[in-house]
Amino acid sequence: MTLSSEPTTEKSDHLRTLIDELLDEQQRMTPVERFARKHDLGDVPAQARYYHDLIPQTKPGPGQQYAFAVDLDACTGCKACVSACHSLNGLEEHETWRSVGLLHGNSDTESYRQTITTACHHCVEPGCLEGCPVMAYDKDEETGIVRHLDDQCIGCQYCVLKCPYDVPKYSERLGIVRKCDMCIGRLGAGEAPACVQACPHEAITIELVDRAEVLRRALPETEMVPGAFDSSYTKPTTRFFSASPLPANAEAGDESALRLEHAHWPLVGMLLLTQMAAGLFVAVGIGLCGQGGIRELRGLGLIGWLALHLGLVVSILHLGRPLGAWRFFLGLRTSWMSREILAFSVFSMLASATLAGLWLSALPASIAPAVLEPLLAMVSALLPILGGVTAFVGLASVFTSVMIYVDTRRPYWGAAFTAPKFFGATFLLGCLGSAMVLELLGARKGALICIALATAMRVALFVWETAVQGAPAARRATRTVQRYLPWVPRAATVLFAASIMGCALAVVTDQPWTSAAMVVALGSTFSALLIERFCFFTTCPAPRMPGGVAA
Repeated sequence: MTLSSEPTTEKSDHLRTLIDELLDEQQRMTPVERFARKHDLGDVPAQARYYHDLIPQTKPGPGQQYAFAVDLDACTGCKACVSACHSLNGLEEHETWRSVGLLHGNSDTESYRQTITTACHHCVEPGCLEGCPVMAYDKDEETGIVRHLDDQCIGCQYCVLKCPYDVPKYSERLGIVRKCDMCIGRLGAGEAPACVQACPHEAITIELVDRAEVLRRALPETEMVPGAFDSSYTKPTTRFFSASPLPANAEAGDESALRLEHAHWPLVGMLLLTQMAAGLFVAVGIGLCGQGGIRELRGLGLIGWLALHLGLVVSILHLGRPLGAWRFFLGLRTSWMSREILAFSVFSMLASATLAGLWLSALPASIAPAVLEPLLAMVSALLPILGGVTAFVGLASVFTSVMIYVDTRRPYWGAAFTAPKFFGATFLLGCLGSAMVLELLGARKGALICIALATAMRVALFVWETAVQGAPAARRATRTVQRYLPWVPRAATVLFAASIMGCALAVVTDQPWTSAAMVVALGSTFSALLIERFCFFTTCPAPRMPGGVAA
């Protein structure tokens, strides 16, 4: 038997102890250590391209900002970007900040079909930012990213109406609006946004763009995507590109889709009540300048004051966070909603002062102390001026309501459609409300004049509304009514007939039938306007991302 003279370097398995195992483990590298060594040796890991190659390696310079770039040829519509955005940002079940739509069209030789992914375009002149009454939006000076400031938002949803791309999303649970911020935190850390990193075909990238070039690109005759965007409004920065030209007739896949939009019932009530109040105070102003009976004017002023403040209270129900509405003055420079709030606030104060003056000026001498007689005389002298100013501010407030919707740039809410509706409702409700009050107070002559004016206005509005249904900007809304609200035309006709019949009976009958007829006329007219205002919101075609469908 021979023995080996070489020493044993490894212990047999049955001789290894726990200490031996721990010492061996210390000699092995962890995955993190191996990753770090590869970096040190210049061996770049395969995943690095997802947070380096798809984003700029330098920050924006003067006059530059970040922007999305979408390769249409690479987009397959898999919606990995939508899922990644939803997961990373912790969105609610039906909330999406990025959408995938469809473009279709045809050329002389073949048909065209293209999926397209879209999100916030971080516009050079964002409509959401300009419309917000409390400045809950901020365009970052360094990156150009348009961010929403959740803690500033009052949930008025005006940005939803202002944005032509359906980007801001309202959360009923939170009472605020939220939107894409291009994952600004990830970009700051040198990592790509969720949608960019998730796309398996690298269809989405981040690039640096010159704002001057974006402004040149956003001329009225140019479009980001044919048939999909009006780039002249907000100056969007997203760039869509393709190796093959898009057909000139390309349009969104849901371009002809009909759908009902949100009714915004608090706004419906607010608009009708405040317009009725403005009409009544116009009547008060005319009465004060024409030496109308103080008793009748007090009745008109009281009804107008109640309608105005009921409308203002109802409007609060539209806000997700009403306690922050006091900051409305922050947006006065750019937001028509801020201007509307200011106008109605001034109108409220003037209406209260006018009503107080009407009641004070009528105090009997036996009740009013002698020391107040000079004050009461001054109030009586200034009442015509105060009444005229109140009527003017009331009409100016209605004008701001018109401009809120005109400023959204939606064709169906253009000035040619919105102004006649709003001012027509103002004078119609003002005349009918005045006729009822005057009739109840025994001023028959004044009531008949108001009834005649109301009848003429009611007929004119009905004829105008029937005529404009065929206008190009109203055709889609008309088709929406025909498909989803077929009862509306029949109801409008019945209510029109009821209002005309009520006005006619009020002229030819005596009390108490005259008052009952006036109730029928005013009630049917208000109901007709309620339906009209409901359709104003629900049938207005809301612009969206190409091919996007409302949740």
